[in-house]
Amino acid sequence: MRRTMAAAAVMAVAALLTGCGGAADAKGGSGTEGASGAPSAVATPSGKAEGQAEADTGTSYEVTIEVGGTGSTMVMYTLDESKTETVTLPWKKTATITPVGAEKEVGRLVLVTPGTITDGNGMLTAASCTITVDGKKVADNDNGKVAKPCSYKIK
Repeated sequence: MRRTMAAAAVMAVAALLTGCGGAADAKGGSGTEGASGAPSAVATPSGKAEGQAEADTGTSYEVTIEVGGTGSTMVMYTLDESKTETVTLPWKKTATITPVGAEKEVGRLVLVTPGTITDGNGMLTAASCTITVDGKKVADNDNGKVAKPCSYKIK
């Protein structure tokens, strides 16, 4: 899905660049000059400017989200996809994430919102959650004592 959207975006950019750059301007130029009058980069069918180096694919991270407890509960998460499902506890899911584009600057949000479980006293309480990136715990909800989901931005 992500590759399909990226390919569609590249095609749209290439179409816009093709449609905007071919006509001659009032000075008789080709329409590919920049503000200085020097030729600007021309897009190729791949969507990259001629002479532009291949983009860095970025750093990949192994991200694990976990929800603790016993029984079953509803879990909402954003990892490699956004999903809500009923799971049997304890539960965990691992994915390899590589931030791309703007995600390298602003970050890519990983989120896990655990549902409720019954504690030892028969009371409903939030299940525990943790997020681990490359083996290091980066977020938790203090064993369900904090009434917030676990979230972390990967950059």
